[in-house]
Amino acid sequence: MSARAQRALLLAPFAAGVVLLIVVPALVTFGLALTSADLVGPLSFSGTDNFRRLIEDELFHRALVNSLLFAAVAVPLRVFAAVGLALLLHRRSRTAGAKRTAVFLPTVVPDVAYALLWLFLLNPVYGPVNGALGLAGLPQPDWLTTGAGAMAAIILLSLFTIGEGFVVALAARQELSADVFEAARLEGASPLHTLRRVTLPLMAPAIALLAARDLVLTLQITFVPAYILTDGGPDRATLFLPVHIYDVAFEQLEYGYGAAMTVSLFVITGAVVAAQFLLLRRAAGSAARGSRYSAGPRRRSRARWSACRPRGRDRG
Repeated sequence: MSARAQRALLLAPFAAGVVLLIVVPALVTFGLALTSADLVGPLSFSGTDNFRRLIEDELFHRALVNSLLFAAVAVPLRVFAAVGLALLLHRRSRTAGAKRTAVFLPTVVPDVAYALLWLFLLNPVYGPVNGALGLAGLPQPDWLTTGAGAMAAIILLSLFTIGEGFVVALAARQELSADVFEAARLEGASPLHTLRRVTLPLMAPAIALLAARDLVLTLQITFVPAYILTDGGPDRATLFLPVHIYDVAFEQLEYGYGAAMTVSLFVITGAVVAAQFLLLRRAAGSAARGSRYSAGPRRRSRARWSACRPRGRDRG
């Protein structure tokens, strides 16, 4: 058997899973979005009626705004936490394995069990979080009884499920050559300057990929915590698109309209990710143009390193 045939054989189960679990359901969802399926009356083709209905649906608009607001706050915090912990824990030590496991552990806990745990932790009456805040003399927020508190609670919950992003950032940091940091140290660069001008720029591709991946994930992972902790309340402050789609499709039995919402969520996610990549590409282009030098061939090697050399108060 040739190497090409062996690769095809190994990829066959994965390809079959992608087709059966992703491609086929996506096609069925798109087809249902063009019908009036409700499991009550006869199935009929409705064209784009469901999508025109979305334009006038204020509840859909509210859920969309809530989802985008959640992503705008949670994604930067999640990426910052994952990268920050990776930078803190990339060095080898006796306790490094235990610390990395502690960061990754919440990610493997089932979503329902994790949400129920936080429902207990954030209970405004007997929850340990408010109890600890009270002992410290700090304000005790109404986590689940106000709109701002409920949104903050779900964002806080999401910050502890960064295990996968942490692993990606940790791998990116450990792949960086030690020679670069040794050269920066010999040049007298301070740790802060090395972080800003060496570490983060070299990790930028992985961070960009992590941000795009986390954005797609964040727009979908809100279902379990919002459904269990608040059920979209209070006053629909945590009514996210996944929760609203579930209510419409499986409680109101409007499968066609729910499918149209799902397709819209896919399109919105793709548009936001595309905009994110354009911004990152523009930022990378600006950084590349800013690092160009007009020096001749003999000074190019020196100019390349001068971008990473400390200047002024950045000298260590």
